[in-house]
Formats: sequence, C-alpha cells, structure tokens
Amino acid sequence: MMKSQVALLYVLIIMSEGSAQSLKPRRSVFFSDVNLKLFKEPDFNGLSSLLVREDIGLLFVGARGKVITLSLDDITVKTSEVNWTVTSKEKALCKVKGKSIEECDNYIRMMHTLDDGRILVCGTKAFNPTCTHLMFEEGNVTMEDSFQNGRGKVPFDPNENFASMVNGNTLYTAGSINFLGTVKSFQRHGRNTLRTEPIWSWLNGPNMISMKFAEISKHSNNNEDDNVFLFLTEIEIKDQHSNLRLSRVARVCKSDLGGLRILQKKWTSFLKARLDCPFGDEGSASLVQDVFFLQDENNVTNSIFYATFTLITEPSSTCSQSAVCAYKLSDIRQVFRGNFLTETAYGTWVTYTGAFPSPYPRSCINDEMRASGVKTSYDLPDSTLQFLKNHPLMEGAVTPLTGKPLLVRSMAQFSKIVVDKVTSLDGEQHNVMFISNNSGWLQKAVWSGDDGGRIIEELQLFQDPQPIRFLQLSRSGQLYSATRTAVAQLSVRDCSRYTSCADCLIARDPYCGWDHLKGLCAAVAGASNFSMIQNLIDGDATMCPSSHSVSMQITDIHLTADVAQFLPCSPDANLPISWSFSGKILEPGPRHILLSQGLVLTPSFTDEGIYTCETVEVVKGREHKKAVIQYHVKMSEVGGVNWFQAIVIYILASVCVLCVMLIIYVCWKKKPQNHVGSASVSYASTEQPEGKTESCNCGTDADTKKTKPTRVKESSKSTI
Repeated sequence: MMKSQVALLYVLIIMSEGSAQSLKPRRSVFFSDVNLKLFKEPDFNGLSSLLVREDIGLLFVGARGKVITLSLDDITVKTSEVNWTVTSKEKALCKVKGKSIEECDNYIRMMHTLDDGRILVCGTKAFNPTCTHLMFEEGNVTMEDSFQNGRGKVPFDPNENFASMVNGNTLYTAGSINFLGTVKSFQRHGRNTLRTEPIWSWLNGPNMISMKFAEISKHSNNNEDDNVFLFLTEIEIKDQHSNLRLSRVARVCKSDLGGLRILQKKWTSFLKARLDCPFGDEGSASLVQDVFFLQDENNVTNSIFYATFTLITEPSSTCSQSAVCAYKLSDIRQVFRGNFLTETAYGTWVTYTGAFPSPYPRSCINDEMRASGVKTSYDLPDSTLQFLKNHPLMEGAVTPLTGKPLLVRSMAQFSKIVVDKVTSLDGEQHNVMFISNNSGWLQKAVWSGDDGGRIIEELQLFQDPQPIRFLQLSRSGQLYSATRTAVAQLSVRDCSRYTSCADCLIARDPYCGWDHLKGLCAAVAGASNFSMIQNLIDGDATMCPSSHSVSMQITDIHLTADVAQFLPCSPDANLPISWSFSGKILEPGPRHILLSQGLVLTPSFTDEGIYTCETVEVVKGREHKKAVIQYHVKMSEVGGVNWFQAIVIYILASVCVLCVMLIIYVCWKKKPQNHVGSASVSYASTEQPEGKTESCNCGTDADTKKTKPTRVKESSKSTI
C-alpha cells in the first residue's frame, strides 16, 4: 500500500512529461545568466521608436515626451535627452475629444536618418501628429524650432501599428490618416505625393506591418525601376462577408508618378498578393508579425525576406503557435507577373480570363516599355489605368522558398526578427536568425537544408514577461532590443556560455569555435584556423583536446528499501537524459521511473551502486553523451532520518488520496440529475460549440507538437 501511495507524490511530475518532442532551444539561458547591458529609468516609459546611428556611435530612443541618446558601445551611458512634450492646452483639447491622459501625450513613433545627417522625427502630439528634425552637432543633439504637420506620416493613436521607411530623403508610410483611425493609406510624401485608392479592394481593414526597399535597377538587365514592398494583414476580399484576416505583400514602383487623368496622385503600380506560410491545422490562417530584408550584394533578386508569423486563435484559446518563413525576392516578383483576380457582379473574386490592355506594366517600367513610348506612368493609356484600378489582387500566392517554414514553435508568440550573415572558419556563410517573442525572450536560430531549423539557444533579455517591440542589429555585432520600459544590449558573438570544448563544437554556433591555445570558446570573427577549431556540419567533439575531459564528482546518498526517492538531474541544456546503473543502461520498470528531470527510485538491497545521469544529443547520426551527475546509492536499515522521511511521505500520500476522493465526490454531487417530472435536462455547462474543442493540437508533425520545457529552474518565468 505504501508503494502505491508514495507513487501518487510523483503524479504531477509524470503528468507534465510530454510524450512528443517539439522544436525547442538546445539551451535556455535565464535573465540572471545572460551577459547583457540594460537601460531603465524610473520615469522612462512609452518607448515607441528606436534608431541606430553607427556613424556617430549613438542609439536614439523615442519615448513618451522625449528622445534620449545612449552610447552604442554601452547603452547604460546616457549622452543626451531632448524633451518634446505637449502643452496643457493641447492635452485638455485632446481629453475633450474623449482620449485618456496617457493617450494625450507625445509619443515619438518615427525616426529616420536623412541624407544630410538630420533625423526626421514624428510624434503623436496629443492626437495631432507633428514632425520636426533632430540635429547632431559637436557632440550635442538638438531639436529644430520649426514643426510640420505629421498627419498621414504617423498615426494619431500612439498604440496603432504602422509602417514607414525613407529612401534618400523620400518618406513612405502606411497607416491611418484620420483622427478615428478608420481611413488607412499607403503613401509617398514629398514633391510627388502618391497614395492608394480609397476603395476596399485595395486595402480592406489593413494592419500595416513592415516596409522594405529593393534596388532592382542595380542588377537588372533591362533597367527596371526599383520596388517598394509593403507587408500587411487585411480582411479577405474574395468574400465581402468574410472576416478572415490574411497576410499580404504589396508592391509599388519607386518612379511611379500617378496617372494623367485616371488615378491622379494615386499609385499606378500597386499590386498585392497573399503571403503564405503554411503551418498549424489545415485551413488555419497565419498572420505576419515582422519582416527582415537580407540583401544579396551580388544580385538583389536573390535577396531574402525573413518573416515571423503567428496563427489566428480563438480569444479564449491557450494554444499558440509561431513560425518563421523565408521568401526569395525573385519569387515575389514572379507572382506579380502572373494572373489576376477580378470581381464578379456577385461581389466574389475569380480568375481574370479577359484580354489585357496594352501596355500593361506587370513589372515596373523597364527598357522594353520605354522603347514602346511608356517612359513614365503619365504615358500609360486610360484603359491600362482603369484595369489597374479594378484589379489590384494577384491570383497566385507567394510561397516560402523552402515550401514550408524554417522553424515552428508551439506555445510561443514570435514578434520581431533580425538576421545576421555570419562567415564560419571554413569560409561558408550562415544566416543566423534572432527572433523575439511577447514574453521578453530571444531565440537564436539557424536553418540548413540538411538539418532544417534548429534553435541554438533562447535568452531571457527582460526579467518581467513583456513583448519585445524593437530589434536592431549593428555591424559590430551588437543587438539592441527594447520593450515599452527598457532597452537591452547584447553581443551576438558572446561564446562564454559554452564552457567546454565539446559543448562549444556540438552546439554548432556559427559565431563560435574552440580556441585550443587559450582553452576557451571564442568568436571566430578574425580568428585563424591555426588557433581555433569549429565543425558546423556534425559538431564532431573528437576534435577536442583530450586534456579537457572533466571528472565527475560522485554524490553519496543513503536510501531505505521500498521507500521511493527522487534523484534530480538538471542539465544546463534542453536535452533528453538517460540513466545508467553500474555502467549499464537503466530501463524503466516498477522500481525505476524515468523522468525528464530525474529518476524516481524505489530501491531494494540489490540496487546499491553508481547511478549516472547523462544528456544525449544526436547530431547527424552521431550520438554525444555528457555526464550531468552521479549518485552512489547505499542502502540503510529503516530508522533515524530515513524512517522519519518515510512517515512524512506516508502522510503526504494519504492527504493526496483524500484530496482525490474529495474531488470525485464533489464532482459527483454536482452532476445534473434527471428527476421525475422534469421538463428537460440541461447540459449547457458542459456543451461545446459545434465544430470546436477545448483540446490544443498545435502541430502536425514531430517538430510542431506541444511540449513543456525540461528545465525546472525558474520555469515560471518562461512562456516558451
């Protein structure tokens, strides 16, 4: 009886063991163990923009009512502060319009560097968007006295999403242009102002995400005009009664001037297509969250867009899933050269099968079009412009270059992403992804055709769970991240967390290699093959010097026969563990319950000996084992401290049994009874809506199934 009661003490541990493994980081590093610099002040909040200026060594941080500058080398060093607040009159007028005190402040939402070195800065200014310029002269940051109307450049609402970019001195923005935030537009500002046509087929309830510029003309054989891409989500337009949101990518041409008679001061090159990132249950839609453009210096059409996605879930659902998909620029351009959708008389959208007007610019203006007399968009005939106005949507969808996501994580909400191109010791280039989530963590991941996606490690950058809103990477290898209340600085080339040669090589971190002269894991940037070893193919640890083997200290433990004892094993990496007893693999059985965090041992006198816990890591078919802890189990007669432990365990087990019986009794008493004479029996409290279930099935393969972290230490801090 005692055995069965003692076993109940481990029910919660056993229930937490996931039968399926999901893609999870090799190592989780908690806030106290991350080597980073943090900037945070008591009155610092509402952080709403971030700008890296490597030319002057400053990080510009836009927040509520101020812009501060921090040293890029050490963000704990504050170099200046420029206040830009609202007057009491402006705040009172804003409150009269129904806004709160917090909303009626000036949130610095946008900062862009111009060709002359000035910074264009725009704030919400108590729901009256305003812009000005910051200047850096002789080590000082100052603000111009002149101000411009910022409507259409930044939203009125400080919490609304929008996208912006500057090319040269030309500003492109996508967001709301009215006080209520109900009218949204994708536009170019300046001398040749253009915007989207204000009809629902162009933009249907859009949420603007990111904007990128591609210098197509630089590597084009026919001098095609440059492209501007906008990534967004919007309500599906194929069915006017649908509320389903989809991810889109839209394109316009840099030299677009609008139409001469039709589409005056409107884009004549606006096209959009669905952005597909297939993961999760069939039929579920994934929404793009952020996009990073990694440019190919040799051929811009080979450049890659990396994007984070999350699945649409019910508001009450606890199941979340995120992914990273990558898209080749040439594939996106190919979709925009494909077929179109056209709207029927019934409001639905079908494939267009009619004749195209001539000329029709499926691409931006190039030499072929110029030779036919179309040198600018003013030269396009009215028939072409009318077709453009009525057919903004392409039939084809943009699919990932791998056909599927680079990586998928269950129980995660990815937010921002940046990608760094790293050269390893063998001269090969590797794209390392840094992906933030909504709980203050950062994932460091790579993808290869052989391995697929793998997360090298995850780092807790902020102690309090909160969304990471900004990620910026400098050329010197410093990563700057920010929430609404703090800024963190992290070196992406920090290899100090790999404490042994084997760990350094098996991790296959493109940044790191083992320096056998210094006896430590260090950054490979600038290092030579003479002093350093690195193996990113299979992490062969046999390359390591034999002198770096570490002897394992043995822990003596005295146990009592037939009294269960938990032997913990907490590796520093998120890897499966195995147990051996006196040199032989320990198999699960009545006396040996194997868990991801340790071993439940109910010993007999034949179970004395050495118990070893090892991590097991398989890389390219090669198995790597590393001893974590060893126990020397010795048996004692019942008595003394062990007898006292047995009594405590017996009492706790009895309490568990009583609790279970009480729960069963309460549930039985609450069960509805169908009494004689009742008109009906109601089960509304347990009925599920048709077609829905409370279960959370977050994946379709071994890499996307839900699991819980294997680490126990500070597990409540992680939501991954």
